Amino acid sequence: MTRTLFTPFKLNGLQLKNRIVMAPMTRSFSPGGIPGENVADYYARRAEADVGLIVTEGTTVRRGGSSNDPNVPNFFKPEALAGWGRVVEKVHAKGGAIAPQIWHQGMMRKPGTGPFPDAPTDSPSGVTHYGKQVSEAPTSAEVDDMVLAYADAAAEAKTLGFDSVEIHGAHGYLIDEFFWDVMNKRTDRYGGSLPERATFAADIIREIRKRTGPDYPIILRYSQWKQQEYTARLATTPDALEAFLKVFVDAGVDCLHVSQRRYWEPEFPEIDGENGLNGAGWAKKLTGLPTITVGSVGLNGDFVNAFAGQGAPQRSLDDLEARLDKGEFDLVAVGRAILQDPEWAKKIKEGRFADLRDYDGKALATLY
Repeated sequence: MTRTLFTPFKLNGLQLKNRIVMAPMTRSFSPGGIPGENVADYYARRAEADVGLIVTEGTTVRRGGSSNDPNVPNFFKPEALAGWGRVVEKVHAKGGAIAPQIWHQGMMRKPGTGPFPDAPTDSPSGVTHYGKQVSEAPTSAEVDDMVLAYADAAAEAKTLGFDSVEIHGAHGYLIDEFFWDVMNKRTDRYGGSLPERATFAADIIREIRKRTGPDYPIILRYSQWKQQEYTARLATTPDALEAFLKVFVDAGVDCLHVSQRRYWEPEFPEIDGENGLNGAGWAKKLTGLPTITVGSVGLNGDFVNAFAGQGAPQRSLDDLEARLDKGEFDLVAVGRAILQDPEWAKKIKEGRFADLRDYDGKALATLY
């Protein structure tokens, strides 16, 4: 058991020692948006204990409305970039690989909040997920600058020595709002059908590729569900999903990180049954790209409940390993289990299952 989890994997120009990815998880332990030594040590502990690739918590781009929390790290102020440089140094010293997750909260950030409370809240069309117009749609020039803000962050990441970059395009934040027909009512090149609404993310990928070169791994995280509506789906058929994902393939993305609340749930049960391919499995089948699966790995409780302070019992990894063995997906992102226990991956590798423990929601209150 778990033998495949600990086999190497090559992602574009990056050689990973195993298939375990630390999933991005917002922590809010960076006062003034600056990650300190405690943040560097937090990631270094995971690197030292057999995590193959660390994807950091979401770190915000240089748009005033990108963040609702001054304790969320940013990726544009000089002091914050210096802090991230220290994170990279410590992770590399422990033999790890690391990617920042670059992030803009879009309309999930309420006006008047965050480190720049006077800044406007960015959106595709100024329309909420209820379909209510609350502000003017941004101009094409403003949307172009949003694209450049992501690219600026990615270029900084490469300069700082990060091994890859992940674009946060999931969970109802800015990029995902462009994907969602309820919120994207644009009539220019950024609006229209689902593949047309994917243009914003595709432009970000292309601009990052220009800044970082052909060998730098670019990961895109996306989800069908939204925080605003858990039952929302961007694509209801494989054909629709294929047309959507092709936009990112053509733009040059290297890997798709498919966020599900529970990795064992089939993406299209009406087609291949209750044991069918999950979201990452379908993404790999339709695109041929490497994919990352995620969603309650090692635990039986939904991560959404964790942010309400709820715990979760452990769950066997047997079915996960079987899916990985079959090549359904290539990499496995682990969230709460690694948040609580920096040595989770090492314990799995060594077969120390008796040393694992149920997830305690109180772990969110600490940065260990």
